[in-house]
Amino acid sequence: MQGRSTAFLGLGSNIGDRAANLKSAIDALGEIELETIESSSVFETEPLGVDGQEAYFNMVVKVGFDSCDALELLDKLESVENSLGRTGKGLGLPRSIDIDLLLAGDMTIESERVTIPHPRMHLRRFVLEPLAEIAAVVRHPRLGKTVGELLASSSDESSVRKIGAIGELLKQD
Repeated sequence: MQGRSTAFLGLGSNIGDRAANLKSAIDALGEIELETIESSSVFETEPLGVDGQEAYFNMVVKVGFDSCDALELLDKLESVENSLGRTGKGLGLPRSIDIDLLLAGDMTIESERVTIPHPRMHLRRFVLEPLAEIAAVVRHPRLGKTVGELLASSSDESSVRKIGAIGELLKQD
């Protein structure tokens, strides 16, 4: 291992108790040796490109991890998704939990299994809003713009509504 690195993960859920699903994912990240450093608020967002689905709860977490290759990190994230009941991969499917690897330091990778930075993150307000809340000055390693600049120039007009911190949402139940 080469030392500690940081990554930003996008978490989303639109099935079941969405807030509890997000909290379970955060807790499970610790079990795979990812330290949650900072969490954004939770945002309620409309599902994009699909009809008849519940709105998503989305958030971003900054995690620290011992350096490993991107595929090993992806495997760890997929194991969390599977342990929390994620079935199937594919655009437009409802999900109990979705964990996307958005950024991992200044890493840039394109392979069949993973692209870092996430190839569509700069196009999605539901990613940019929570990411900007905790990392507005972080630069996209391919585009050279900060997350705040990407959000300011986004043409995505989908509904993204801040609803509070994950701990506050769980207390409301």
